[in-house]
Amino acid sequence: MAKPNYSFEKRQKEIAKKKKKEEKRLNKITKGAEEEQLPLADNEDTNIDSNR
Repeated sequence: MAKPNYSFEKRQKEIAKKKKKEEKRLNKITKGAEEEQLPLADNEDTNIDSNR
C-alpha cells in the first residue's frame, strides 16, 4: 500500500492560504478605490459663510 504524501498536502494548503490572502488583499484595494470615487458633499451646502 502506498504511503500518503504529506508534503504534497501541506504545499496544497499553503497555496490555498496564499490565494485566499491575495484575494482578500485585492478586495481591500478595490473597496478602498470605490470609496474614494464616491462624490463628496458640495462645499456650497456645507459652507456656513455662503448663507450670510
